Amino acid sequence: MRVLGIEGTAWAASAACYDDSDDTVFIESDPYQPDSGGIHPREAAEHMGEAIPKVIDRALAHAAETVDDAADTAASDADSPNRYGIDCVAFSQGPGLGPCLRTVGTAARAAAQALNVPLVGVNHMVAHLEIGRHQSGFDSPVCLNASGANAHLLGYHNGRYRVLGETMDTGVGNALDKFTRHIGWEHPGGPKVEAAATDGELIDLPYVVKGMDFSFSGIMSAAKDAADDGEAIEDICFSLQEHIFGMLTEVAERALSLTGTDELVLGGGVGQNARLQSMLETMCEERGARFYVPDNRFLRDNAGMIAVLGAKQFAAGQTVAIEDSTVDPNFRPDEVAVAWRQGEQSVARGRGVEAASSADEATATQSVGDRHGRQRGAEAVVDMVAPTDCEYELPAQCVRKRRLSKTYRHPALDTTLTGERTTAEARLTSEARAAGVPTPLVWDVDRETATLHLQHVGEADLAERLTTDAVTTVGNHLAAIHNAGLVHGDPTTRNVRVGDRVWLVDFGLGFHSGHIEDYAMDLHVLRQSLAATADDPNPLLDAVSDGYTAAGNPEVIDRLATVEDRGRYQ
Repeated sequence: MRVLGIEGTAWAASAACYDDSDDTVFIESDPYQPDSGGIHPREAAEHMGEAIPKVIDRALAHAAETVDDAADTAASDADSPNRYGIDCVAFSQGPGLGPCLRTVGTAARAAAQALNVPLVGVNHMVAHLEIGRHQSGFDSPVCLNASGANAHLLGYHNGRYRVLGETMDTGVGNALDKFTRHIGWEHPGGPKVEAAATDGELIDLPYVVKGMDFSFSGIMSAAKDAADDGEAIEDICFSLQEHIFGMLTEVAERALSLTGTDELVLGGGVGQNARLQSMLETMCEERGARFYVPDNRFLRDNAGMIAVLGAKQFAAGQTVAIEDSTVDPNFRPDEVAVAWRQGEQSVARGRGVEAASSADEATATQSVGDRHGRQRGAEAVVDMVAPTDCEYELPAQCVRKRRLSKTYRHPALDTTLTGERTTAEARLTSEARAAGVPTPLVWDVDRETATLHLQHVGEADLAERLTTDAVTTVGNHLAAIHNAGLVHGDPTTRNVRVGDRVWLVDFGLGFHSGHIEDYAMDLHVLRQSLAATADDPNPLLDAVSDGYTAAGNPEVIDRLATVEDRGRYQ
């Protein structure tokens, strides 16, 4: 199969020829470079109008030179409209800038009609993750998309790529661009920040993780203020990378822990950053997970990834009629029916060692747990400790939870985060218990070693015992702590224990707040973890709302809809 791919969502006018017989990709690109500031949609579209025909011609010229005449006699006919051996035309249908998408859509329709071949509409963000998955050969990885307008954590589950986490305001590349424009640097800002960061030192900036979601608006405002106050630009750039990429690496690890998978793929233009790649690689090595990052030509916006995914969709029968090929600037990746992966393994594999094959058992033990009760989450190792092993007399077995130093993070930042989270977990666990919510008793806190000794509660994580009754109770519990002015911060199905009761655990990302927005974010994190991992999430999603409504402020449920609409391209 040979596919002509066409990309043009924002700045890269690109065309490619993909041949699946030998898995070769030829790419021609002509990027748009604004004279000043960021991308101007009208100017970008004008560039597309001029550049797209040229890159298509070069891609087709390559196709004509490499076509297998013996295999396709029609293609060898110089008078044939499809003397290039092209089987279909794939194009970026969205998301992206509307004027650019419309220009590319017009070119793709014209090419398909001229070649007399079917048309395939491709989601640009799914293409970013699929090219890495295609080349890595992984079974069902978590995929981190770090691009200009986006930042997503995605995993395949029940026929779609589910959003495990995402930016709640701006894309990671756009965030960096906003800072560099503020200090007068030309677009694109990311490579300039990376270059300047080599001579910088760490300064304090906001670090915002909400479950597996994250936000860049606060850190961008703080970086601009720091520049206005005379901080060294090199120090700000260094600190931006350490904080932003630390956040992305942390949420990627949280996604690995939630789903139980041990594979991570990186995609998107910001993925070219060497510091981000290094952080992710280090994190995966420490977890016993596998990590894959494509070559730079497949990370930046390119038509090669469009052509490769177009071939998969074409083989699965996912073509689109010309009259139905309208572009969609708000095309979310979780809207795509992933027909080419039907029947494949879900990213939600579970966490127990028993689920691993014997060949994978050593890796599974290292990354998630062992048969002696030790489990490793995203942040900590949890051990069952006998009373005689504790420093003081306990009535029964206790849990020793030790937060691990994250060597991918800057040491000073890591020390601050582990210490603050250990203290917050101890304090808020006790305060939530005082508010009437079942939580473990806290018996000892050692901030220096980031270690807690807690009461052992429950028989299993909620992820392993998903019922509407249990989830309804979690909704009740969240309402109760919110009524007391507390926010959990990370109420996923891994941070709830079930047994004789339903218990909330792990308040490490928690804080005090009286804001409805923060309460709604708690509900969003819980609902997102259910939607991404449960076989039938809809009854569970309803149960969250029912449980919360019965005990909480109805304004929080109203705000939840606003929060969920804040995800990219809602």
